[in-house]
Amino acid sequence: MNLPEDYYYTENHEWVVVDGKEAKIGITNHAQEELGDIVFVELPEVGDVFEQEEDFAVVESVKAVSDVYAPVSGEVLEVNEELLDQPELVNEEPYTAGWIVKFEMKDEGELGNLMDSNEYAQFLEEGE
Repeated sequence: MNLPEDYYYTENHEWVVVDGKEAKIGITNHAQEELGDIVFVELPEVGDVFEQEEDFAVVESVKAVSDVYAPVSGEVLEVNEELLDQPELVNEEPYTAGWIVKFEMKDEGELGNLMDSNEYAQFLEEGE
């Protein structure tokens, strides 16, 4: 299973990797596999503020439309505009080029509510 070890994961299949107060966020490989070919990503605006577990983006695939939920609270610093022309990056490279947003985290303590890679792998094995 391809799970970066220094990332945090949610039960809704989002990931977050932290650098100081900056949190880069995307959806997991499992999520993109379940969705199938992604054809559109609706991004928030830079400056928007979201609370933990609030939906902040929409990913549309050939199978379904799915909300993306904030793994941590924060303000949008940057959106991955490449996804507007190449939404398939979420399928091809979910943990790297397929990132969705970067937040400035409000509360680093919220990371304690998330799973590490081992916990997330076990969560997937148990069938969610």
